[in-house]
Amino acid sequence: MRSAPRTSPASFAFADLWEAVSSKVAERTALVCGPQRRTYGQVALRVNRLARHLLAAGVEPGDRVALLLRNDVAYLEAMLAAFTIRAIPVNVNYRYVADELRHLLVDSGSVALLFHRDLCAAAAGVLDGVPPMRTVLALDGVDGSGDPAAPSVALPHEVAYEAALAAQSPDPLDVAGRSGDDRYLMYTGGTTGRPKGVLWRQEDAFFACLGGGDPLRLHGPVDAPAEVLERLVDGFCYLPIAPLMHAAAQWTTLSWLFAGGTTVLLPGSLDPAAAWQAVHDERVNALTVVGDAVGRPLVAAWAAEPERWDASSLMAISNGGAPMSPSLKARIAELFPGRVITDGFGSSESGVQGAQRLQSGTQGAATGLARFVPSEGTEVFDEELRPVAPGSGTVGRVAKSGRLPLGYLGDPAKTAATFVEVGGRRYCFSGDLGTVEADGTIQLLGRGSQCINTGGEKVFPEEVEAALLSHPGVRDVLVVGVPDERWGSAVVAVVAALDPAVPPDLAALREHLRPVLAGYKLPKHLVVVDEVGRTPAGKADYRWAAAVAAAGTAPTANVAEEGAVRATARPPRARGGQVPWA
Repeated sequence: MRSAPRTSPASFAFADLWEAVSSKVAERTALVCGPQRRTYGQVALRVNRLARHLLAAGVEPGDRVALLLRNDVAYLEAMLAAFTIRAIPVNVNYRYVADELRHLLVDSGSVALLFHRDLCAAAAGVLDGVPPMRTVLALDGVDGSGDPAAPSVALPHEVAYEAALAAQSPDPLDVAGRSGDDRYLMYTGGTTGRPKGVLWRQEDAFFACLGGGDPLRLHGPVDAPAEVLERLVDGFCYLPIAPLMHAAAQWTTLSWLFAGGTTVLLPGSLDPAAAWQAVHDERVNALTVVGDAVGRPLVAAWAAEPERWDASSLMAISNGGAPMSPSLKARIAELFPGRVITDGFGSSESGVQGAQRLQSGTQGAATGLARFVPSEGTEVFDEELRPVAPGSGTVGRVAKSGRLPLGYLGDPAKTAATFVEVGGRRYCFSGDLGTVEADGTIQLLGRGSQCINTGGEKVFPEEVEAALLSHPGVRDVLVVGVPDERWGSAVVAVVAALDPAVPPDLAALREHLRPVLAGYKLPKHLVVVDEVGRTPAGKADYRWAAAVAAAGTAPTANVAEEGAVRATARPPRARGGQVPWA
């Protein structure tokens, strides 16, 4: 039986918000991904069809639906369809091999799978080792986004995505029981360890992760669900340069879908020229990158051909999900004067914790760590769980209270270790360390798990990395510690050169760093690689870096205390000259 679409959201459940917004702005363009272009109304009809297919297949409220997909309009259709029937979408890293994929499917308890056909190599054989899937939907993918050399293997009981939609009615569904208590799940791998599922109430995620109905952070969060419709933004176009499996793209895309804006997605691997062409063609107003791994290739492409594209529509450039070096922020400010440059920090466990907005007069700051204005509920605690006094210089643990997730899916021990009660309030301690400046801003020092203890002194890799990235010969870098008889741990820089034919040498890098870093923070070894290992979302892969550093500085490598060796281990390059997400 057909039910009328909602004209006002009954709750902060994502499906309630989506149905109300899509009904009100049905003719607006919602999503663009390569050749795909959909209005809000078109997406809504397809979401209804897919939701009905999932229901017919036996997917129930609380069930998990795994998305082994690259960027595609279907990714958002699948998320919204799952929310519609109160199921839970699961973001899957599309670069996983079979064992990693099996772990995630079992850990999440997924009962349905959507996958791009060229990614089936990882999925083939995996389904025999996991609980039976109630439906498996196969997609051909966006033109040009897949790997033409990848084998195509049919999975058991798979159904073509478009055929599944065509067999169902586009009429709205009447789903009982929706509320802000409906669940949202974000798997995060971070920089080390197995991926962990962070489970949120949707209402809490709406405010902590999606901006609370204020994606531009101009008016503050809404007070009631109906107010979301009063905040709709007309004519705004947004481009997240990241895969939707990553929180940086997922959170911002959902925030703009619930605000009536247009989101442009890039299919396939990172292609800086394609990104700027999208800014030119779609008149993009704001874009988001994920750290230097994405920002530097993007800036280099623009600087090489500044007259090729029209970016006059661009008002803001933001960063999230991975650190951005001060030198890159300065370069962006130089190339795009007058634009707002924002750097945010947070995590899948905490939501947004703070932001730095580059002010006039700071463009020349090419070294040092960013100072962030903390969001409400963000504090820094010392080892005794006492608030760090502003200006004291005490290094403490950054924590967030307020709207937080329920915890890690199926892991009460990890939940108890991360979410701790202090003074009667529940806080998330995500592992970040920092100091509180006299003006109340927070200077992030990096993750405590990556801190290097060398000769009794603590060295935070992100501080050294930020300084190294200001060197003209460094394209990318990670800093790790390796065991050392004299120092306990020795600081090692794993560097990809801007010009592989002329890599920087250790002495030159140390001299470059001396004016801005204490002597004990300077790298004692340099390992030069073709590519720095990063996750598909551009995050640092410190496990890879530690292995490469250990191999490059081993005694058999015949390296002096302050020497360098070229590593042979490196991540694979993408085809066609594109910059890989990894």
